[in-house]
Amino acid sequence: MMRSRSFRAQDQAGGHNLHYTEWGDADAPVILCIHGLTQNARSFDVIAAELAETHRIICLDVVGRGESDWLTDPMHYGFPQYVADTYALIAHLGVPAVDLVGTSMGGIIGMFLAAQQGTPVQRLVLNDVGPFVPREAVERIRDYVGTDPDFPDLKAYEEYLRYIWSPFGVLSDDQWRHLAATSSRTTETGAISPNYDPDIRQPLIAAPIEDADLWAFWDVISAPTLVLRGARSDLLTADIASQMMKRGPKAQVVTFEGVGHAPALMAPDQVEVIQRFLSE
Repeated sequence: MMRSRSFRAQDQAGGHNLHYTEWGDADAPVILCIHGLTQNARSFDVIAAELAETHRIICLDVVGRGESDWLTDPMHYGFPQYVADTYALIAHLGVPAVDLVGTSMGGIIGMFLAAQQGTPVQRLVLNDVGPFVPREAVERIRDYVGTDPDFPDLKAYEEYLRYIWSPFGVLSDDQWRHLAATSSRTTETGAISPNYDPDIRQPLIAAPIEDADLWAFWDVISAPTLVLRGARSDLLTADIASQMMKRGPKAQVVTFEGVGHAPALMAPDQVEVIQRFLSE
């Protein structure tokens, strides 16, 4: 059963509340799940319910998303704050180590944590992201994030999600409805809007877009690492995935056909490969 939790974290304006969902036995080993740029903790509901049979699952709403607070200064939306918040969450949980599953942005947070000396990350699962992100993929994301219109009802919003998240692959009607319900909020005017601060866009448009080169972090990671890749992904290319198998932690790579950026972690084969890796 899912439980809703929150705690206080620090930022340069004083502090903010961070929300997370918790599944499973409180005494079980912890798997920490961190979502993509415009997602939230509820994106992991399907896989969390499965993994909770053997683990304690913690799914964070990164600041500015889901039920977490929005930052006063949007220019602080970035990896220094996100990494600090993740460390604060692990300290709040009072656990010495976690396995970490990160989708896209969440995977980059995971790489930064796993590269630190004395890291709490025991095993790392990266969902369609690696230590090199091409400029073209970042530009595509920049062009849509924070520009979503409002919608008259949840059905209209679901149709929009089916379009912009079509790279997730084949999902059932129930799964699309779940994503729509858990990734939306009702505005003061009664309209339906994505459940994140549109100002997360501000740091993305404040400077020229360049390739993101994180190989220096990757090469010092020693935690066993699994990489999931959508065969049609523009963010994690086959070439980069191949290099990830040879450098740093020498990751295992599993590619899913018919999927782009990023696997939704709702399909049984996607859940099973993570479950098997984290049970080894």
